[in-house]
Amino acid sequence: MKRILHLISSPRGDESFSIKLANAVISKIQDEFQGSAVETVNLIETNVPHLDTAHLRSFFTPQEHLTPEDKDAIQYSDKAINQLMAADIIVIGAPLYNFSIHSTLKAWIDHIARAGKTFSYSEQGAEGLVKNKKVYIAMSSGAVYSEGSYKPYDFVSGYLTAVLGFLGMTDVTVVRVEGVNIPGLKEHALENGISSIVL
Repeated sequence: MKRILHLISSPRGDESFSIKLANAVISKIQDEFQGSAVETVNLIETNVPHLDTAHLRSFFTPQEHLTPEDKDAIQYSDKAINQLMAADIIVIGAPLYNFSIHSTLKAWIDHIARAGKTFSYSEQGAEGLVKNKKVYIAMSSGAVYSEGSYKPYDFVSGYLTAVLGFLGMTDVTVVRVEGVNIPGLKEHALENGISSIVL
C-alpha cells in the first residue's frame, strides 16, 4: 500500500489533459499497489497564496518566537509540507502554459521549499530533506516539446526535475500528452501519453 499525493494545477477541469494523464498514472499505481490511498490537492481551487512579506518573515522566525500573525501566515506552508512528507508517491499534473508551469504550482513550490524543513545548508552545501519519494510529472502541451524545434522552450520538465531534486526528490519520471492542438497528433495524444506510462 502506498500513500499518493496528487497535485492538480490545471484550471480546465474535466477537459484537462494533465488531469486525465495523472489519473491514468494513479490508476496504474493502484493496480500495482493494491489498497493505495490518494490525497488530491487541487491547487486551483485551493487558491494557493503567493509569497508575501508575512510568509517570508514567518519562514525565518524560530517556532518559539512566532506571533499569532506569523502562525497564520505559515499555516498553508506547514500543511503542504506535511502532506508532502506523508506521501510515498507524488503525482503532479503540470500543463505547459507560456512555456512554463501554472502560477499556482509555482506558489505551492514556494511554500514547500523551506530551509530547515525540506532542505538544509551546511559547509558541504545544500542537502534535500525530502527523501525516499517517487515523483511522476504528468505534463500536457499543445505542441510537441519533448523533441524538435520546441524542445528548448520546455521550462516545465526541466524546472520541476531540478527543484524537486534540490529538495531530495531525485526519482522523477516525466510522462507527456503533447501535440493536443496539432491536427494529426491530437487525435491520439492522450492515448499515446497513457501508453507511455511505465512504473
